[in-house]
Amino acid sequence: MKKFNYKSSFTYPLFLFTLILLIPNLSKGQTAKEIIEKADAKMRGASSYSEITITTVRPKWQKKMTLKTWTQGSDYSVSLVMSPAKEKGSVFLKRKNEVWNYLPSLERTIKLPPSMMMQSWMGTDLTNDDLIKQSSTVVDYTHKLLGSEAIQGLDCWKLELIPKEEATVVWGKIITWIDKADYMQMKMEFYDEDDELVNLMSGSNVKTFGNKNLPSIMEFKPMDNEGHKTIIEYLVWKFDVDISDNYFTTQYVSRLK
Repeated sequence: MKKFNYKSSFTYPLFLFTLILLIPNLSKGQTAKEIIEKADAKMRGASSYSEITITTVRPKWQKKMTLKTWTQGSDYSVSLVMSPAKEKGSVFLKRKNEVWNYLPSLERTIKLPPSMMMQSWMGTDLTNDDLIKQSSTVVDYTHKLLGSEAIQGLDCWKLELIPKEEATVVWGKIITWIDKADYMQMKMEFYDEDDELVNLMSGSNVKTFGNKNLPSIMEFKPMDNEGHKTIIEYLVWKFDVDISDNYFTTQYVSRLK
Protein backbone atom coordinates (compact mmCIF):
# COMPACT_ATOMS: atom_id res chain seq x y z
CA MET A 1 0.00 0.00 0.00
CA LYS A 2 1.50 3.33 -1.06
CA LYS A 3 1.37 6.11 1.50
CA PHE A 4 0.14 9.69 1.57
CA ASN A 5 -0.01 12.37 4.25
CA TYR A 6 -3.28 11.33 5.81
CA LYS A 7 -3.18 13.89 8.62
CA SER A 8 -4.53 16.67 6.43
CA SER A 9 -6.86 14.89 4.02
CA PHE A 10 -10.41 13.57 4.16
CA THR A 11 -10.17 12.04 0.67
CA TYR A 12 -13.63 13.48 0.10
CA PRO A 13 -14.38 15.10 -3.30
CA LEU A 14 -15.38 18.72 -2.25
CA PHE A 15 -17.63 19.41 -5.20
CA LEU A 16 -19.10 15.96 -5.54
CA PHE A 17 -19.56 15.20 -1.92
CA THR A 18 -20.45 11.37 -3.21
CA LEU A 19 -18.59 8.75 -1.25
CA ILE A 20 -19.53 5.40 -2.85
CA LEU A 21 -19.23 2.41 -0.55
CA LEU A 22 -19.31 -1.34 -1.01
CA ILE A 23 -22.26 -2.49 1.09
CA PRO A 24 -23.23 -6.13 1.44
CA ASN A 25 -26.94 -6.75 1.84
CA LEU A 26 -27.50 -10.44 2.24
CA SER A 27 -31.08 -10.06 3.45
CA LYS A 28 -32.20 -8.67 0.10
CA GLY A 29 -30.03 -10.93 -2.01
CA GLN A 30 -28.09 -8.06 -3.52
CA THR A 31 -24.43 -8.31 -4.37
CA ALA A 32 -22.01 -5.72 -3.07
CA LYS A 33 -21.49 -4.32 -6.56
CA GLU A 34 -25.21 -3.89 -7.13
CA ILE A 35 -25.56 -1.89 -3.92
CA ILE A 36 -22.57 0.30 -4.80
CA GLU A 37 -24.14 1.09 -8.14
CA LYS A 38 -27.45 1.88 -6.43
CA ALA A 39 -25.82 4.15 -3.86
CA ASP A 40 -23.78 5.87 -6.53
CA ALA A 41 -26.79 6.47 -8.76
CA LYS A 42 -28.70 7.94 -5.80
CA MET A 43 -25.91 10.28 -4.69
CA ARG A 44 -24.71 11.40 -8.08
CA GLY A 45 -27.11 10.89 -10.93
CA ALA A 46 -25.93 11.43 -14.48
CA SER A 47 -25.47 15.10 -13.59
CA SER A 48 -26.27 17.47 -10.74
CA TYR A 49 -26.54 21.10 -9.72
CA SER A 50 -26.24 22.32 -6.14
CA GLU A 51 -26.04 25.47 -4.07
CA ILE A 52 -24.12 25.04 -0.85
CA THR A 53 -22.62 26.89 2.08
CA ILE A 54 -19.30 25.90 3.61
CA THR A 55 -18.59 27.10 7.13
CA THR A 56 -15.07 26.78 8.48
CA VAL A 57 -15.06 26.83 12.29
CA ARG A 58 -12.01 27.64 14.40
CA PRO A 59 -11.75 28.30 18.15
CA LYS A 60 -11.66 32.09 17.66
CA TRP A 61 -13.35 32.68 14.31
CA GLN A 62 -15.70 31.37 11.63
CA LYS A 63 -15.79 31.86 7.88
CA LYS A 64 -18.75 31.15 5.59
CA MET A 65 -18.63 30.67 1.83
CA THR A 66 -21.42 30.09 -0.66
CA LEU A 67 -20.93 28.17 -3.89
CA LYS A 68 -22.72 26.88 -6.96
CA THR A 69 -21.60 23.47 -8.19
CA TRP A 70 -22.25 21.51 -11.38
CA THR A 71 -21.22 17.87 -11.88
CA GLN A 72 -21.27 15.40 -14.74
CA GLY A 73 -20.70 11.79 -13.81
CA SER A 74 -17.75 11.14 -11.52
CA ASP A 75 -15.06 12.74 -13.68
CA TYR A 76 -16.23 16.33 -14.10
CA SER A 77 -17.26 19.04 -11.66
CA VAL A 78 -16.98 22.81 -11.48
CA SER A 79 -17.66 25.09 -8.52
CA LEU A 80 -18.14 28.85 -8.53
CA VAL A 81 -17.55 30.85 -5.33
CA MET A 82 -20.37 33.36 -4.82
CA SER A 83 -19.24 34.81 -1.48
CA PRO A 84 -17.44 36.25 0.42
CA ALA A 85 -16.57 39.20 -1.80
CA LYS A 86 -12.83 38.56 -1.56
CA GLU A 87 -13.15 35.14 -3.22
CA LYS A 88 -16.21 35.85 -5.39
CA GLY A 89 -15.76 34.61 -8.95
CA SER A 90 -13.10 32.04 -8.11
CA VAL A 91 -13.70 28.73 -9.89
CA PHE A 92 -12.42 25.22 -9.23
CA LEU A 93 -12.66 22.82 -12.15
CA LYS A 94 -12.13 19.05 -11.88
CA ARG A 95 -11.47 17.14 -15.09
CA LYS A 96 -10.77 13.50 -14.30
CA ASN A 97 -7.50 13.60 -12.28
CA GLU A 98 -6.76 17.26 -12.90
CA VAL A 99 -7.80 20.33 -10.91
CA TRP A 100 -7.82 23.84 -12.36
CA ASN A 101 -8.34 27.13 -10.51
CA TYR A 102 -9.60 30.32 -12.15
CA LEU A 103 -8.44 33.49 -10.36
CA PRO A 104 -10.63 36.47 -11.30
CA SER A 105 -8.16 39.02 -9.88
CA LEU A 106 -5.53 37.78 -12.35
CA GLU A 107 -7.96 36.67 -15.05
CA ARG A 108 -5.95 33.46 -15.26
CA THR A 109 -6.70 29.75 -15.04
CA ILE A 110 -3.93 27.67 -13.48
CA LYS A 111 -3.50 23.92 -13.12
CA LEU A 112 -2.79 22.84 -9.55
CA PRO A 113 0.47 20.84 -9.43
CA PRO A 114 0.85 17.63 -7.41
CA SER A 115 2.84 19.55 -4.77
CA MET A 116 -0.34 21.51 -3.88
CA MET A 117 -2.67 18.54 -3.61
CA MET A 118 -2.26 18.08 0.15
CA GLN A 119 -2.71 21.77 0.98
CA SER A 120 -5.88 23.07 2.61
CA TRP A 121 -8.65 24.05 0.23
CA MET A 122 -9.44 27.74 0.92
CA GLY A 123 -8.65 27.40 4.62
CA THR A 124 -11.11 24.55 5.29
CA ASP A 125 -10.43 21.10 6.75
CA LEU A 126 -10.53 19.71 3.22
CA THR A 127 -7.59 19.54 0.81
CA ASN A 128 -7.09 20.05 -2.90
CA ASP A 129 -6.55 16.30 -3.13
CA ASP A 130 -10.13 15.81 -1.95
CA LEU A 131 -11.31 17.43 -5.18
CA ILE A 132 -9.98 14.68 -7.39
CA LYS A 133 -10.59 11.66 -5.14
CA GLN A 134 -7.40 9.81 -6.02
CA SER A 135 -8.61 6.62 -4.38
CA SER A 136 -11.91 4.85 -4.84
CA THR A 137 -13.65 3.23 -1.90
CA VAL A 138 -15.10 0.77 -4.41
CA VAL A 139 -12.01 -0.61 -6.16
CA ASP A 140 -9.16 0.27 -3.77
CA TYR A 141 -10.57 -1.38 -0.62
CA THR A 142 -11.76 -4.74 0.58
CA HIS A 143 -15.04 -4.63 2.50
CA LYS A 144 -16.48 -6.36 5.53
CA LEU A 145 -19.88 -6.09 7.16
CA LEU A 146 -19.39 -5.64 10.91
CA GLY A 147 -23.06 -5.57 11.84
CA SER A 148 -25.84 -3.05 12.35
CA GLU A 149 -26.03 0.09 14.47
CA ALA A 150 -28.43 2.99 14.87
CA ILE A 151 -27.14 6.42 13.84
CA GLN A 152 -29.45 9.34 14.63
CA GLY A 153 -32.30 6.87 15.01
CA LEU A 154 -31.70 5.25 11.62
CA ASP A 155 -30.90 1.56 11.22
CA CYS A 156 -27.52 1.43 9.48
CA TRP A 157 -25.04 -1.10 8.20
CA LYS A 158 -21.66 -0.77 9.86
CA LEU A 159 -18.81 -1.65 7.50
CA GLU A 160 -15.05 -1.85 7.58
CA LEU A 161 -12.96 -0.89 4.53
CA ILE A 162 -9.34 -2.05 4.35
CA PRO A 163 -7.10 -0.85 1.48
CA LYS A 164 -5.75 -3.38 -0.97
CA GLU A 165 -1.98 -3.91 -1.01
CA GLU A 166 -1.54 -2.35 -4.45
CA ALA A 167 -3.83 0.63 -3.77
CA THR A 168 -2.51 4.19 -3.60
CA VAL A 169 -4.64 5.49 -0.74
CA VAL A 170 -4.54 7.81 2.24
CA TRP A 171 -6.20 5.72 4.94
CA GLY A 172 -5.21 2.59 6.82
CA LYS A 173 -8.87 1.82 7.52
CA ILE A 174 -12.32 3.36 7.10
CA ILE A 175 -15.40 2.53 9.20
CA THR A 176 -18.69 3.67 7.70
CA TRP A 177 -22.38 3.61 8.58
CA ILE A 178 -24.95 3.46 5.74
CA ASP A 179 -28.71 3.86 6.25
CA LYS A 180 -30.48 0.66 5.20
CA ALA A 181 -33.69 2.28 3.99
CA ASP A 182 -32.30 5.02 1.75
CA TYR A 183 -28.58 4.18 1.36
CA MET A 184 -27.61 7.47 2.99
CA GLN A 185 -24.06 8.12 4.16
CA MET A 186 -24.55 8.93 7.85
CA LYS A 187 -21.07 8.60 9.37
CA MET A 188 -17.47 7.79 8.44
CA GLU A 189 -14.37 7.32 10.57
CA PHE A 190 -10.93 7.58 8.95
CA TYR A 191 -7.99 5.79 10.59
CA ASP A 192 -4.25 5.91 9.97
CA GLU A 193 -1.99 2.87 9.61
CA ASP A 194 -1.55 2.73 13.40
CA ASP A 195 -5.31 2.32 13.80
CA GLU A 196 -5.66 5.82 15.26
CA LEU A 197 -8.82 7.78 14.48
CA VAL A 198 -7.76 10.83 12.46
CA ASN A 199 -10.89 12.33 10.90
CA LEU A 200 -14.65 12.06 11.37
CA MET A 201 -17.48 12.82 8.95
CA SER A 202 -21.12 12.98 10.11
CA GLY A 203 -24.23 13.50 7.99
CA SER A 204 -27.41 15.03 9.44
CA ASN A 205 -30.60 17.02 8.77
CA VAL A 206 -32.05 14.65 6.18
CA LYS A 207 -34.08 16.40 3.48
CA THR A 208 -35.82 15.37 0.28
CA PHE A 209 -34.10 16.64 -2.86
CA GLY A 210 -36.31 15.77 -5.79
CA ASN A 211 -37.28 12.18 -4.95
CA LYS A 212 -34.15 11.42 -2.91
CA ASN A 213 -33.70 11.54 0.85
CA LEU A 214 -30.16 12.73 1.65
CA PRO A 215 -28.32 14.37 4.54
CA SER A 216 -28.30 18.10 3.81
CA ILE A 217 -25.47 18.76 6.28
CA MET A 218 -22.05 17.10 6.35
CA GLU A 219 -19.65 17.93 9.15
CA PHE A 220 -15.93 17.17 8.92
CA LYS A 221 -13.81 17.16 12.06
CA PRO A 222 -10.04 16.54 12.41
CA MET A 223 -9.57 14.69 15.68
CA ASP A 224 -6.13 16.17 16.44
CA ASN A 225 -7.31 19.81 16.22
CA GLU A 226 -9.78 20.59 18.99
CA GLY A 227 -12.38 23.18 18.02
CA HIS A 228 -11.74 22.75 14.28
CA LYS A 229 -14.45 21.61 11.88
CA THR A 230 -15.90 22.29 8.43
CA ILE A 231 -19.66 22.19 7.84
CA ILE A 232 -21.12 21.75 4.36
CA GLU A 233 -24.83 22.45 3.91
CA TYR A 234 -26.79 21.74 0.74
CA LEU A 235 -29.46 24.39 0.14
CA VAL A 236 -30.37 23.25 -3.38
CA TRP A 237 -29.55 19.83 -4.88
CA LYS A 238 -30.94 18.81 -8.26
CA PHE A 239 -30.14 15.65 -10.18
CA ASP A 240 -30.11 14.63 -13.84
CA VAL A 241 -30.17 18.24 -15.01
CA ASP A 242 -29.19 19.41 -18.49
CA ILE A 243 -25.65 20.85 -18.33
CA SER A 244 -23.61 21.90 -21.34
CA ASP A 245 -20.23 20.21 -21.77
CA ASN A 246 -18.76 23.71 -22.03
CA TYR A 247 -19.16 24.13 -18.27
CA PHE A 248 -16.30 21.67 -17.73
CA THR A 249 -13.71 23.36 -19.97
CA THR A 250 -10.95 25.75 -18.94
CA GLN A 251 -12.13 28.21 -21.61
CA TYR A 252 -15.58 28.63 -19.99
CA VAL A 253 -14.79 28.99 -16.29
CA SER A 254 -14.52 32.78 -16.42
CA ARG A 255 -18.08 32.99 -17.80
CA LEU A 256 -19.83 31.02 -15.06
CA LYS A 257 -22.45 32.90 -13.04
